[in-house]
Amino acid sequence: MIKPVGSEALKPLFVYDPDSHHALMREAETLPSVIISSQAAANAVMLGGGYFSPLPGFMNVADAVGVAEGMRTADGLFFPVPVLCLLESANGIAGAKRIALRDPNVEGNPVLAVMDVEAIEQVSDAQMALMTEKVYRTLDPEHPGVQTFNSQGRFAVSGPIQVLHFSYFQDDFPDTFRTAVEIRNEIAERGWKRVVAFQTRNPMHLAHEELCHMAMKRLDCDGLVIHMLLGKLKPGDIPAPVRDAAIRKMVELYFPPNSAMVTGYGFDMLYAGPREAVLHAYFRQNMGATHFIIGRDHAGVGDYYGAFDAQTIFDEEVPADALQIEIFKADHTAYSKKLKRVVMMCEAPDHSKDDFVLLSGTKVREMLGNGIAPPPEFSRPEVAQILMDYYRSLD
Repeated sequence: MIKPVGSEALKPLFVYDPDSHHALMREAETLPSVIISSQAAANAVMLGGGYFSPLPGFMNVADAVGVAEGMRTADGLFFPVPVLCLLESANGIAGAKRIALRDPNVEGNPVLAVMDVEAIEQVSDAQMALMTEKVYRTLDPEHPGVQTFNSQGRFAVSGPIQVLHFSYFQDDFPDTFRTAVEIRNEIAERGWKRVVAFQTRNPMHLAHEELCHMAMKRLDCDGLVIHMLLGKLKPGDIPAPVRDAAIRKMVELYFPPNSAMVTGYGFDMLYAGPREAVLHAYFRQNMGATHFIIGRDHAGVGDYYGAFDAQTIFDEEVPADALQIEIFKADHTAYSKKLKRVVMMCEAPDHSKDDFVLLSGTKVREMLGNGIAPPPEFSRPEVAQILMDYYRSLD
């Protein structure tokens, strides 16, 4: 199986040993504690599950700035984005050597992790601006990722952590949430050698489904891991339980047995375009995928990124020795009226726009909201029905 990034084996930070876990939970109740941001909580979940292996915890400011500028920590460790725990105030933990990090997304704010505090630093406006510009390629406060990143506070607390819970992800999505360790184990159990991963934060329509079939065939893969984001999105996006149900129905009906796994991970969307694409590839290698599909405007939002910036970054900015996972570069896929099948649009040069079935996200939501199923050339009827039921429930 493909090795994790930067090490021979995964280094998940979740404390699995029951005795150690209970002892840490007891200790955590005696420690100074702080309720962290949703983004920091998601980082802790990813660290706990081994997705961010071999990071030992939250970065200090020097490492975060180094990663933003050149995707390397001060020690030369490759990582695509800063992994910070930013606070609005450090008053309650000033001088503490060990603290409890509390979950902002679960009622009662239970302990999520215990940290050995190595530094508490105030991040300057210039450092925040630099990291924002490098990671998001914009300083526009209307960009949802920029807005979230800059609204967490200016105090960075850093150090190694021990993770004690997977937040609401494991409780709310017991059939879907999986750690990188668990996915690696299942890939091995299934006997898959070549595995392609597909990232989604949306329901999968016919074009997405066919893109996965194309990638599996062209790459000669044994299996597909559909890996959906389960964390916070921007307003208007379809919630995870609805996406999960729609994707599972699609796999059940339109994929052969033992060819596709439906899984999810606990993270909040960054909408960082190219940099987030590299992060997505990073943790897909850690979970055992050998290939990763990156399509048009991957992880993008609005018009902030070029259509294929998330692909070219791997050739132009990612160090050659950083990742072993291979990128399957895909164009926009759509149903061809001429060929009567889904194709990559770049592979149909004799087509005009009118030769494709193209519907905007706004148009699809409008149709679903009015109880009208998108055409079968756009969406499987069983998938459309689940989405129509959801939109009806909003009335």
